[in-house]
Formats: sequence, C-alpha cells, structure tokens
Amino acid sequence: MTDFPKATDKKIQLLLNDSREDLLALARQMKIDDLNENFFEEIVIPISLYFHHRFPKRAKPYFICFTGGQGSGKTTLSIFVQKVLNEICKRPAMGFSIDDIYKSQKERKLLATNIHPLCYVRGVPGTHDIDMGLNLIDQLSKAEPNTETKIPAFCKPEDKHYPEEKWPIYKGRPDFIFFDAWCGGARPLPEEDWLPPLNQLEADEDPEGIWSKWSNKELSKNYQYLFSLFDLLLIIKVPNMDFVYESRWVQEQTLSKTVTDPALKKKIMSKDEVYRFVMHYERLTHYILEEIPSFSDIVLSRDGNFKFSIFKTP
Repeated sequence: MTDFPKATDKKIQLLLNDSREDLLALARQMKIDDLNENFFEEIVIPISLYFHHRFPKRAKPYFICFTGGQGSGKTTLSIFVQKVLNEICKRPAMGFSIDDIYKSQKERKLLATNIHPLCYVRGVPGTHDIDMGLNLIDQLSKAEPNTETKIPAFCKPEDKHYPEEKWPIYKGRPDFIFFDAWCGGARPLPEEDWLPPLNQLEADEDPEGIWSKWSNKELSKNYQYLFSLFDLLLIIKVPNMDFVYESRWVQEQTLSKTVTDPALKKKIMSKDEVYRFVMHYERLTHYILEEIPSFSDIVLSRDGNFKFSIFKTP
C-alpha cells in the first residue's frame, strides 16, 4: 500500500462532507437500495481524490478503465467518482460503457449466419463496435470548450441503440474519460490450453468451441489497441463465478425498477434467463478474476456481503 488516500485522512473527510448529499441523492436517483455509506468514505472519495491529485490537468483527457465481472459495481463506482470530480473537485469528467458500443442487430445477425449462431448474442468480444469507441475518444480529445459530442447509448431491453437524436451530449473536453467494461484489459487466452465446455450453454450450443475461439481471436484484434490507451486500469474482484451470476441478477432487478415503459418492462430477464445469459461470459470471466488483478493499477475486492475494500494501489 502506498500513500494512496485513506479514509481517516483529513482531506478525505472534508471531501466526504462536501459531497455526501450529492452522492446520496445520486444513489436514490439510481434506485440503489441499502447502500453502505462507508462505501463513499472508504472507496469513492479516496479514489476520486487520488485521480484529482495524481492526474494533473493536461491537453489530452486521461482514459480510465473500470473492469470486473457483470454486476460487480464498476458502472456504479464510475458514476459516483465522476460526480465527485465534476461537482466538488471541478475536474470535468464523463464516462461511457462498453455496453454502449455494441454492434447492431444486423451486424450480429450476419456474424451468426457466417460464423456461429451464438455470435448474435451481445456481450462477448467480437460483438462490440470498437471503432465507435475509438472515434468517441478521438472526438472528446480534440473537443473545444463549446464542442458538443454525442455519446452512444444502448437500450439493453430493446437490444439496440437509442435513436441518435436521444444520445446524451457532452460539451467541451473532459479531464477524464471513464470507460467501464467487463472485459477491459483482458488478453486472449492461449488456444493450446483450451478447456472443454465450461457450462451447459457451451455444452449444448458450442461443444466444439467454434464460437468461443472466434470471440477469443476477436479479443486479440482492435480491443487490444483500445486497452493500450488506458492511463489506469481498476478492477473490482469478486469472490467467484457464483457471485457474478447472483450480482447480474441483482442488476437486472435494479433495471426493472428504473424502466417505466411497459413494453420494455416485459423484456426484463427472469432469473433463469439471466443465469443463461451470464454463461456466455463465463470462460473469459474466469481469466478476468484470476489474471487481471496481477497487472491492474488498483484492485478492489468485493466480498459475498457486497462490501468493498481496497486491495492494491499504485
């Protein structure tokens, strides 16, 4: 552990006092129940202060990745940190998710026809439009104070992007671009050690590994260029794969609280559907949990009671 800010530091307490009401209001807006306020004091504020002090202003935005399994809390953490940086530290920050740069249904149907039916299901490497993400970073990096940049936004229940006219707009050039990605920083798996089907989905629909090996090859392409741009990589490490399944189910339940359109509510997944969906990610998620902490700059651990702690710092 380095001189990374600690919860007991006076600067942490001052920043917490200044931001507490904003953070609690944001939690209510996001429909987050039973939030442990220690999460702010021990995690959100120290990380925000670290970014504020260790990343001085420069012409080019810092590109920060938060990674971890589905439902680990990376998007929530990113949103809270952005709030502190923007509102209290007066450091312009914005974020987007790898979920916002999916390929279209048309593109994924073509992959499903030409390679394997599972290529249609969004999520694994190969189903994202990485060029869309790279173009967004480039636009934000070159933005002038009055430049308005459209931020891609994807509707998960509809499985397609919102109409472009409804995309959020970011004005100016940020100091920080936060990117949350369940596979951020992941490296391709060596095929000589390829394991047989890991779950029922792979056994039923991809017993020969055609789809999983295709996704692994896609990960070796422009994903690696995108990941090379990270100025810092943070991972939220959860105990095991069972936790990922359960966390993703909690995430779907939270989504059901925020969706108001009756037609979209009908598309919220059941628990069985969520578990089968997560099976698509399991092979790479094992690698993420086991390997990425070794080369991440910051490692947060999250236990079975959903309590966070800082395990590794720069």
